[in-house]
Amino acid sequence: MKTILRMLLTAVAVVIIAKFLPGVEVTDFTNAMFVAIVLAFLRITVKPLLVFLTLPATIVTLGLFLFVINAVIIMLAGYFVAGFTVSGFWTALLFSILLSMFQSVLYSFLQEKE
Repeated sequence: MKTILRMLLTAVAVVIIAKFLPGVEVTDFTNAMFVAIVLAFLRITVKPLLVFLTLPATIVTLGLFLFVINAVIIMLAGYFVAGFTVSGFWTALLFSILLSMFQSVLYSFLQEKE
């Protein structure tokens, strides 16, 4: 149940960021859901491989190269989802940073109180 809520919150974040960030377009909420699913799939499958292959660059930049990997993941999602477009690398980089911040805020509402 928590995974479905995370997907919905990610889709909401994608729609909100696409409204305000020029260069990112989502046609409707259904495509935003597909973006959330594709992003989750790419983060599970492709991101660990990219992190492993670029480990020296990640170590030298003290982890900042992970932002580049996240931008590549966003651009791949734009390639796979027809109703989601990202105009360029810098837009994808800014989108990934904003999406991470939105997800942190939105996911904090899902934390169980102890």
